[in-house]
Order: sequence, then C-alpha cells, then structure tokens
Amino acid sequence: MRKLTNEEREKQSRMPILAMTKEFVEQNRGYFCIPGHRFERGMNPALREQYGEGLFRYDLTETDHLDDLHHAEGPILEAQQLAAQLFGSDRCFFLVNGTTCGNEAMILTAVSPGEKILIARNAHKSVTMGLILSGAVPVWMEPEMDEEWGFAGEILPETVERHLKEQPDCKAVFLVSPTYYGTCSDLRKIGEVCHRHGVPLLVDEAHGSHLYFHSSCPEGAMEAGADACVQSTHKTLGSLTQTSMLHMQGTLLDQERMDENLKLVMSTSPSYVFMAAMDAARQQMAMEGEVLLDRALRLADRLRHAVSSMHGYRLLQGKRLDPLRVVISGKPMGLTGEELQGLLFQKGRISLEMADPVSVVLVLTWGNTEAEISYLIEVLRLIQEEQTAGTFEDRKQIFKLNSVRPGAELADQLDLYRRRSKWNEEFRSAEIKHTAKLPSPEVVLSPRDAYYAKKESVPMENAAGRIAGELIAPYPPGIPAVCPGERLTDALIRYLKDCAARNCRLHGPADETLETIRVLR
Repeated sequence: MRKLTNEEREKQSRMPILAMTKEFVEQNRGYFCIPGHRFERGMNPALREQYGEGLFRYDLTETDHLDDLHHAEGPILEAQQLAAQLFGSDRCFFLVNGTTCGNEAMILTAVSPGEKILIARNAHKSVTMGLILSGAVPVWMEPEMDEEWGFAGEILPETVERHLKEQPDCKAVFLVSPTYYGTCSDLRKIGEVCHRHGVPLLVDEAHGSHLYFHSSCPEGAMEAGADACVQSTHKTLGSLTQTSMLHMQGTLLDQERMDENLKLVMSTSPSYVFMAAMDAARQQMAMEGEVLLDRALRLADRLRHAVSSMHGYRLLQGKRLDPLRVVISGKPMGLTGEELQGLLFQKGRISLEMADPVSVVLVLTWGNTEAEISYLIEVLRLIQEEQTAGTFEDRKQIFKLNSVRPGAELADQLDLYRRRSKWNEEFRSAEIKHTAKLPSPEVVLSPRDAYYAKKESVPMENAAGRIAGELIAPYPPGIPAVCPGERLTDALIRYLKDCAARNCRLHGPADETLETIRVLR
C-alpha cells in the first residue's frame, strides 16, 4: 500500500467531475438537449418522490462546458489522471458499461482474429464475449481446485509457465484475481513469468478495487506489475452499479488501441452521474481509504470470530484471501449453501452476494454497521439452534421421513434425522467434488466461428459429442460451464442437469430448463 505525499493528497482531494456538473446546473438558464426529462422537472413524480430530485438534476449529456468521456480534455481527463495516480497506473479509463466492456476491450487490444490467448477457465462470461468479438482462440488453463469447498481458486505461476512453454504462440494471459470467493493469485510471480515470455498479463480485478488501500489486503494487480486490469468500482468501493475503471501500464499493450476498442464496446451516451460517482469514490479512498478499510476489517473479524464459535458452521481460511469476503458453510448441519442462503433470507430478510452447493459468500465494506453484524450473527445462531436441536422446524423435517415410526421418542427421531442429514451431506459433497473436477471441454472452433455457425436444438441427453452453439454460465458467479465451439461430454451434461435441478440461474441458454441445448448442425 503506497502512502500519499502531502502534495498528492492535496491533488487527490479534488473531484473535478462533481465540480463541473455542479457549476453547470447552477448556471444553466435553458436546457434544450437530451435527456428528455430536463433535470428533475420531466420525471414521473412517483420516481422523484422515491429517489429525490437531486439525482436527476445531474443526469446530463455532452454539451457546452461538460467535457466528453470519448474525447476527454477537461475535468473528465483530470479525474481519470487522478485515478491513475492513485492506483499506480500509467493510464486510467472510466467505464460506464461495467467491467464487462473492460474485459472485452482488453481482449480486443491484446489479440487479433485467429491468435491464441491463455485464459483461466474460471473467467467471467464477459471474456467469452470478448473472444466472440475479437475472433481470438482460447487456450484454457485450470485453476487450483479446492476439494473441500468445491470451487476454482488461484492460478499458480508454474501453471502459466507450463502453458506458455507448450503454446509459445499465445499472445497474452488473462486471469481473475480476486475470485468470487476472495482467492487471490500470486500476480507478481505470474507477471514475471508472462514478461519473460514477452506477453502481457491481463487481470479481471472486478472484486479487488479496495485492495490498494490497506496493508492487510493482498497486493493489487497494478502494484504487482500486471499490464492491464479492470476493477468494478461499484463492487467494493463507494460508487454506483455499472461503474468500473480500466488501468494500463508498461509498453506491451497499445494505449491508443485500447481507447479505440473501448469506444467500440462502450455507450456513446455515458452517464455523468456514473462518472461523478467514480470520481467521488476515488477521492474518498485517497482521503480516508485506510481508515474506512480498518472499519470494514474490524466488522469482518467480528463476524468470523462469532461464526467460528458456532459448531454448525465452517469458515473459508487460507493465505492470499480477501479479508473482506466471508465464506461460510453449513455442511456440519447438512445444509447446502443454497439452503443456508434461503434460511437467512426467510428468517432474517438478509441478502447475500451468492450461494453454491457448499457455501454462501458475504461481501463486507465500511458501509456495513455494527448493528447489521449483530443481527446477522443472531440469525446465524438461530439457524444453528434450529438445525441441531429439537425445535418445531426439526419436527417438520423429521415427520417427512417415511421410516420414522409414529409415537417414537423425539431423541430417536432427531438421531435418525441427523444421520439422514449426514448421509445427504456426504452425497452432496461427492457430487460437488465430481463436478468441480470437470476438465475444460475440447475447443473445436473459436467462439466467434461457433457463434455465427448454423445451429439446431437437440435433447440434452442426446448432445454428447456435439459442438455447443451457445454459452451456459451458472450465475453468479457467471463462469461459463460451456462456451460456443466446445465439444459436449457426458460429464458436462450431467453437471448442467445438476445445475438445472438445483434451480441455478443460467445465463446464455435458449432453453433455461436445459431439456434441450443449441448445438452446431
């Protein structure tokens, strides 16, 4: 974590976009351009009452004295330069289409049609979109699998080294760090491997924009020497949904080409509210980032300490983990992650970032409160008590078991219920390990060629051996199980059916029930 000098702090205290829009609104005497709502005056009164008038007043467009994101010369350029200085990059681009467009632009900049790019298999589905747009060919590398928790974790430097030696014509390396579960790869060593081979390291750092502001956090991508990264400013800093930043450094990537590619994939009507929010989030981190992260870390430590004292739960632990991401499993009580998520919402109206067959993921920031943590702990404890003692909820579960004899003692019923729960837990664990070990499918065609090929829908059970014509990504976290152009296997089909049976949200398939799948003719 870099400390700012007094001169740097003075510069970072500015919010040029916020100041620009404030001055414009205060001085404007007539507005005859888009958007149509004319500040707050033309908005639906119900929306104004719900959201307040101030937000709409600053929803502006490129007009006199307001600068232009796609040709920044004034306050927007200054705001991006301040962000680059703070995060330690050579250049920063503000993104109003989220990290998705940043991932697409990085791939478009690093590789051309037909060229290979080495990609971690746990990459977000937006990477597949970038492959379709660019015409590049993916070479997949497998992350380390956590057998106990059933998810893909870090990419090892030796994995990158091996693949680059086997595929010396790869033009770039792309990976995700941190992952949805907070696992961080050793980006410094991976960057050294990439640069020895003369290729840039691209990092999807969507969940890591906060890493730069506290010494207790793993090293950020720019600090570690990555050539480019994209951060979702809205995910872990105080910005608005859909706002992100793309950072570049070094000479392995062409900055002007990146600028051109961003214009290709990003809206030509960027939101000034979004840009001002990024500017303000950057200023907040520069001025008090360490103090705010201290507060968030204390909350996370308190939650972990409380959960570790409840014998019905387990916590994800290990090195190079984002300390503000708390991953909890209810496996000791026979609960899947989806079941635990459902109970937390049902009993406490508590919303979580995501759930999978093993665990739930919670993201903490300084915006959380002590009261929230206390309430969460209380509800977790209530769930633990109900799952491990003879409560009314237990009785309902017990009497669903056909083999329980009417009139049996509650203790006997509980014993049978728990043994059944243990069996269910072991069964689920075996299934999770099986699906987590699925190898990357064979790439037969580039995603772009498959995307434009003629397709047909076939029953899922008859699809083994066919070439996928669509992307299927359980969401969250949005990691593709299959991409266009890959050969379907029996194991992959079983995994997809399991996702459908668990009512996973699936992005990409034409048939969300997965009774059929689109394949190439």
